[in-house]
Amino acid sequence: MRNPHAGIPFDTSTAEIAEALQDVSIPTLMLSLVHITKNPELIRGALKPAGLFLNEVQGYMSEEDKAAVRSLALDIIVDYRDAGCPETEPVSDALLHEMMNWLVCEEVPDEYVPMLREEMGLEGEDARSVETKTSSAAKADFPVLVIGCGESGLLAGIRLEEAGIPFTIIEKNAGVGGTWWENSYPGARVDVGNHFYCYSFEPSDQWTEYFAQQPELQAYFESVMKKYDIDPHIRFETEVLAARWDEAENHWRVDVKTKDGTTETLSARAVISAVGQLNRPFIPDFPGAESFTGPSFHSARWDHDVDISDKRVAMIGAGASGFQIAPTIAPNVEHLDVFQRTAQWMFPNPNYHEKVGPGVQWALRHLPFYGRWYRFLILWPGCDKGLEAARVDPNYPDQQRAFSEMNEFTRQMFTDWITSQIPDDSDLLAKVIPDYPATAKRTLQDNGAWLKALSRDNVELIRTQIDHIETDAVVTIDGTRHLADVIVYATGFHATKMLSPMEIIGRDGVDLRAMWGERPAAYLGITVPNFPNFFCMYGPGTNLAHGGSLIFHSECQMRYIAQCLEFLITEDYATMEPRQDLYDDWHERSQREIKMLGWSQPTVKHSFYKNADGEIHIVSPWRLVDYWGWTKEIAISDFIVQ
Repeated sequence: MRNPHAGIPFDTSTAEIAEALQDVSIPTLMLSLVHITKNPELIRGALKPAGLFLNEVQGYMSEEDKAAVRSLALDIIVDYRDAGCPETEPVSDALLHEMMNWLVCEEVPDEYVPMLREEMGLEGEDARSVETKTSSAAKADFPVLVIGCGESGLLAGIRLEEAGIPFTIIEKNAGVGGTWWENSYPGARVDVGNHFYCYSFEPSDQWTEYFAQQPELQAYFESVMKKYDIDPHIRFETEVLAARWDEAENHWRVDVKTKDGTTETLSARAVISAVGQLNRPFIPDFPGAESFTGPSFHSARWDHDVDISDKRVAMIGAGASGFQIAPTIAPNVEHLDVFQRTAQWMFPNPNYHEKVGPGVQWALRHLPFYGRWYRFLILWPGCDKGLEAARVDPNYPDQQRAFSEMNEFTRQMFTDWITSQIPDDSDLLAKVIPDYPATAKRTLQDNGAWLKALSRDNVELIRTQIDHIETDAVVTIDGTRHLADVIVYATGFHATKMLSPMEIIGRDGVDLRAMWGERPAAYLGITVPNFPNFFCMYGPGTNLAHGGSLIFHSECQMRYIAQCLEFLITEDYATMEPRQDLYDDWHERSQREIKMLGWSQPTVKHSFYKNADGEIHIVSPWRLVDYWGWTKEIAISDFIVQ
C-alpha cells in the first residue's frame, strides 16, 4: 500500500503545477496543504466549502475563493517540491475529526471516525489485513477453495495469500473481474465513483473517467491480480457444480467441470463462496422467442460478433443495463425499440460520463493524502444518508406517491430533472415519469444521456406489454408488430436464487438452496448453520441499495472470514458454524428492518430486490458503520466449534 504521508517526488515545473491546480477538487487540495504545512489554521479562516452534495466535489466554493486557494497552494507545493517532497506526519485524532467536519460541512458523528480513518488508510497500512501467528505447517493442512474471482473472490485470494493459507480459486469465466468480465455491453460502466470503487489498500491514480467503463474496470482487477501474484492460484474456465460436506473427514468435496467438459472432485477444509448476486442472466419466457431468425442475446452475454450498425434493434428491458446501452448504440443503429415495463427514477449526475483530467491524476499521484481525502469526499454523501432517506413514515398520507416528506422532496427533485429535459407537450413525458415512490427501486445515475437518446427520431420507447415474438418482430398485446433484426435482452438476473445453479449440501444432507428457496439468509450475510466452514461474500442481505460500495462490504466480510480461518487453524478446531438462534434472530431482525424501508413498498410491483412473494432478502437494511463494527472482530461465542 502506498504511503499516503508522501506523494511520489516530482520535478513538475511551476507552470505545470499551476495548470494542474485548475483541475483539482479545491476542498480536497486544502486538506492536503494542511498535511504538507502542518498548519491547521489553513482551514480555520474564510476559505472553506459552502456545502456538500453527491458528486459535487468543489463544495460550492465561489470562483474567487477557488482562485485564492490555488494561489496559496502554488507557493506551498513549489516549496514542498523544492524540499524534496518530505514525508508528512500523522495528524491527531482531534484534528482529523475537524478536517472531516470541515470538508463535508457538517458534524461527522464520533462513531464513524474510526471506520473512516481505516477506510482512508491514513496510517499508510492496510488496516483490514489479518495478522496471522499460525505455523506454516498447520496452514498447509488447511486448504481453502474460493468460488468465483470477481472483486470479492480476488480479495479473498489476496488475504489468503497474505496469511499463507493454501487456496484455489475456481472461476467459470476466462478472466478475472466477475461482473466486469461478463458485462461488456456497449456503455457498461460503474455507478459508484471510481476513486471509492476500488480496494482501500489498492487505490488507483490512473482512472480516466470518474465512473469508469467496463474495459478499464476489468483491467484494474487484472492488474491487482498480477501485482499480488494471485493468478497461479486461479483455475479459469472451470465451474463449480456442487459442494458436499464430508462429515467423516471434516472436508468439503467440491465437484468442478473444466473447459473440456471433464469433471473432478477437489477437497478443501473450508469453502468461500464469492459468487455474485447478479451473474445468472434472466430471460423471460416469451412465446415464439425461439422462432426469431436474427441474433438474440442477453446484455451480460453480448455477442460482439454481431454488427448492429444500421440494424433494427429491439431492446427488451430498460433497467440499469438497458439505461446504459440505449444511449450508446442509438446513434449507430437504424432504429431502436426500447421495451420498458416500468419507468426508472434517475439521479442527476453531471460527472457520469466525465473524464478525469490530468491535473487530478497528478494530484492523486504527488500530493500527500489528496487521494485519501478525495475518497472520503465521495464516500461520505452516500454513507448511510440514503438509508435514513429510505425509511417509511407510515403516517404519510399518499403512500402511492411517496412514503415520507423527505421522499416527496426527492420525488420533486427527480421529477424536475426529468421534466427539464422534455417539452411539456411531448408524448414521451408521461412514459418516463415513474408511478411509484422515488428510490423505491434502484435509482440510476444520469447526465441527460437517457432522455436525449429516447428523444431521437430513430428511437421509440414502448411501454405496452409484450405478447409474443415472431420470426422478425416483437409483438405487443395491442397487436403491433415491431420489426427487429436483433433482440437484446436487458432483462436482469436471477438475483433471488442465490448460489444457483450450484448444489451445496451441508451437514446431514441439508441442501442449502432447497432450504433457502427464495428466502436466503446467513448470519451477518456470511455463515449458515449446518454448513461448517462455509463462508459467503456478497451473501444474503448484503447487497447495498443505500450507498457505500460492494468492495467496502467485501473487505469487511473477508476480514471476518480470515479471522474465522485463523481461529480454526491456530486453535486446532475442525469446524465452526453459527448458532441457530443467532442465525434466526439475525434474519428476523433484518426482515423487520427491511419492511420499514421504501424498497419493500407494496406500490413497487416489479423490482429485482423482491422475490416471487414480494419479499426482500438480498438487500442490506443496515448502516455501513454498524456492519463494519459487527464484522470487525469475530465473537467465538457466536459459533458452534468442534
